[in-house]
Amino acid sequence: MSASFVCIDVETANSALSSICQIGIVRFEHGKLASRWSQLIDPEDYFDAMNVSIHGIDERDVRDAPTLPEVYEELRRHLHDQVTVSHTSFDRASVTRALAKYNLPPVSCRWLDSARLVRRTWTEFSSSGYGLSRVCAKLEIQFQHHDAVEDARAAGEIVLRAMEAKGWDLDGCFKRIGQPINLSVPHGDQALRIAGNPDGPLAGEVVVFTGSFSLTKRELGQFAAVMGCSVAPNVTLDTTILVVGEQDPDKLRGKDKSSKHIKAEKLAQSGQGIRIIRESDFRAMVGMTEEDSVNA
Repeated sequence: MSASFVCIDVETANSALSSICQIGIVRFEHGKLASRWSQLIDPEDYFDAMNVSIHGIDERDVRDAPTLPEVYEELRRHLHDQVTVSHTSFDRASVTRALAKYNLPPVSCRWLDSARLVRRTWTEFSSSGYGLSRVCAKLEIQFQHHDAVEDARAAGEIVLRAMEAKGWDLDGCFKRIGQPINLSVPHGDQALRIAGNPDGPLAGEVVVFTGSFSLTKRELGQFAAVMGCSVAPNVTLDTTILVVGEQDPDKLRGKDKSSKHIKAEKLAQSGQGIRIIRESDFRAMVGMTEEDSVNA
């Protein structure tokens, strides 16, 4: 197999996408693992106990680690002008937010979402269950989950398996993820209203909102649907993103988090591929601008 690409995975210190505390990058050349690069990062931010429970990295581990600006040139060297694989849009959005945090230039690369590829390759993952751990279990790919370089390697192995299963090259992969999951099913406005635009860049993500936001949940949900996200009222095993807004203490009944937030944390800790993010990060993920807020 002649495919050559790089894969990236990041871990974050807290719910802010910009709080990267570890980066893992692997390079595949001609279908074979060629190199690995793993780096702990000082996020210059606090560590949330929930995140630490997942990846095991805390303030002590990054005490002498470099900040993102200090490894920027190395990061750029790995990704520049490369096909760059990440499993779901989280890692791409996280890198984008972290670079913006330090006013660093974006890195030019061609992003390939392995989760979107999985959903179009194996029918059992078309609507749910396409998190990294479940897919790797199905494909018998051994890896240490939530270690960034291991997660990156696993994403690369998944891409190679999909290419082998379907006979695609990298261009074929990009072409397929730009198409609906089910090529035989019409996908007009009715499908958009129900489950999100199947051709959107975030098709397959299932979003739940908790708390109050600068826009109504319906307005945020409509914008998310255009970008491909399905919007659900409650956290379930299908949820991939929980967006957390301002919380009303009167509704929390003495707790510091909503019931949706607590359930999402438990699911994340049990291995489900669910991300808990803030409204500002969600806006960046779906490409919302201030003008969008005004015109919503």
